[in-house]
Amino acid sequence: MQTDILLYIAAGILFLIGFIGCIVPGLPGTPLCWCGMLTASFARSCSLPWTVLAVCAVVTLAVEVVNNFVPALFAGRAGGSKEASVGAVIGCFAGLLGLGVGMFAGVFLGAFIGEMVHTGGTRIRHGLYVAAWSFLGFITGVGLRLLTAAAFIIVTAQAAFGILRP
Repeated sequence: MQTDILLYIAAGILFLIGFIGCIVPGLPGTPLCWCGMLTASFARSCSLPWTVLAVCAVVTLAVEVVNNFVPALFAGRAGGSKEASVGAVIGCFAGLLGLGVGMFAGVFLGAFIGEMVHTGGTRIRHGLYVAAWSFLGFITGVGLRLLTAAAFIIVTAQAAFGILRP
């Protein structure tokens, strides 16, 4: 029983850090949440089958791959340059100093500044368009990761505590 409690505490910590990592770049949010599932599955009172863990591992891999391509696809859709993509990444990390709002604003401003560098500052409207699409790509990736992490938490809570059983 004490082992189960320690495993659930460790899983909870992994879920918390993972959920935060879905928003903050540099932290592998979805993989950490999967590790939380794996940790909880070792508890005697958890009825999480290995097949669910395997499917969630594949989902984790797919979400991480998609998350890395979505912002580039969105920026490419808008006709953005490499400088805009790099600017969005730099802006996101620089925005971490401003916590949540700064990070989201940093993506937009970074992409805009990057596109302005690329065009020599001559196409402001196009720079705003690319920045908006880069921001939308970032939000889409974050949303996908958050939904996946929330699903992992719900599945684990249901298997461990029967919270969602009818």
